[in-house]
Amino acid sequence: MSVFIVGADVLGNIPSNLSKAGVKSLQHFKGRKRISEDIQIPANTDLVLVITDYISHNIAELIKRKAKEASLPVVFSKRSWSHLQEKIQPYMVK
Repeated sequence: MSVFIVGADVLGNIPSNLSKAGVKSLQHFKGRKRISEDIQIPANTDLVLVITDYISHNIAELIKRKAKEASLPVVFSKRSWSHLQEKIQPYMVK
């Protein structure tokens, strides 16, 4: 499984916990700076994870729209691992 994370300046233990949960590929975009429409969700992404504590509203809306266009699931979560784990559970490969 490949995850694209948008938001949060520092991910802390999230990458290692995702790896333990079966995520093979992880890419991160901080999402605070002003951007244009040219931000792209990486190819082969299976899940888009938006960290809501640390992201601008415009970027969150843009990512949501682009994920919908690509028919990708989007999860909005706090940066807390316990909160995030609960939100991504339905998408994890068993």
